[in-house]
Amino acid sequence: MPSLSFLERYAHIIKTPSISAFSADLDQSNRTIIDLLAAWFSDYNFDISIQQVPNARNKYNMLAKIGSGEGGLLLSGHSDTVPFDDNKWQFDPFNAQQADGKLYGLGTCDMKGFFAFILEAIKDIPLKNLKKPLYILATADEETSMAGARFFVEQQLIKPDMAIIGEPTELKPIYKHKGHMGHSLNIEGKAGHSSDPAKGVNAIEIMYQAIGKLIALKQQLSEKYRDDAFSVPEVTMNLGHIHGGDGENRICGHCQLNFDLRAIPSLSDIEAIAMIDEALAPLMQKYPQRITREAMYETAPAFGCRNEQGILELAQKLTGFEPVSANYATEAPFINQLGCDTIVLGPGSIEQAHQPDEFISLHYVDPTVTLLRNFIKQVCF
Repeated sequence: MPSLSFLERYAHIIKTPSISAFSADLDQSNRTIIDLLAAWFSDYNFDISIQQVPNARNKYNMLAKIGSGEGGLLLSGHSDTVPFDDNKWQFDPFNAQQADGKLYGLGTCDMKGFFAFILEAIKDIPLKNLKKPLYILATADEETSMAGARFFVEQQLIKPDMAIIGEPTELKPIYKHKGHMGHSLNIEGKAGHSSDPAKGVNAIEIMYQAIGKLIALKQQLSEKYRDDAFSVPEVTMNLGHIHGGDGENRICGHCQLNFDLRAIPSLSDIEAIAMIDEALAPLMQKYPQRITREAMYETAPAFGCRNEQGILELAQKLTGFEPVSANYATEAPFINQLGCDTIVLGPGSIEQAHQPDEFISLHYVDPTVTLLRNFIKQVCF
């Protein structure tokens, strides 16, 4: 349906639910939105490949390709959204509504609406004259496990020269960002009556010692690993949730701490996890079989652009903004593994992401469409 307008496509995208959630009760398949995008890009003579993502709940990636040869440009985005709090929305999350120069709806900003910008950008481009291929990738489950991007990079189906991930960056190129990992530390004690502490093992007391080790590691990391390109230059660790025991008159039999770590590109996930385990090792030896650490989910590595093909200079030329860093995580470290120059660059503001009454300002439409057209012309012609 090439005759659809930009706003009509946006409305179709927003009204097609594709929520990702760790909870099965909230999680949804993204197959409908993938089929919709596949049909639209097919109308422009793209070759379409749809792959089911393993170890996910009926989730799919879509790769669209036009043109032949090596290299080229990849425009990438995720097809899913976060869940929403219905009682906090004034607008219908699945009905793209305009008000005060903004378009409201779940996914308008973060970020499946990006595909409407791509489709608008290719309308007036002579795609049959491409010298290098143009790829469009729609991934699954970015908002949870990033399973779609992980699976896509495992396949190594393409090797473009450059890739743009259209997350909301206010059209400012992001060339590096921090990673994210979450860990759960569990202490198994021995419950008993608080009147005789010697007959039990208090898990809270052991956790107290473990927290001391983690805080010391936090300080070590912040001193050893710093990158002034970030607004928060150090590696951060947050002790986010703790629970232990069930009564003041019982020796605590179990205590759990959940914490996260956000690394800069110079600290790999493998190194960070090894440092956590090394910090806790003396306590594990002191209390054998009582302390375990496990990842809450797969890690999202930190990201740094290769810039082997000059994408940073091109992005600055086309946007007018110097590349900057971000403290949040994206699919960029995975797309980067295709061997291409990768940046994060898209319309909208991250401040609207994951918020009630999510919106994108319509003043981004013309600049974004022009930017995408210029990138395609520069890289693929």
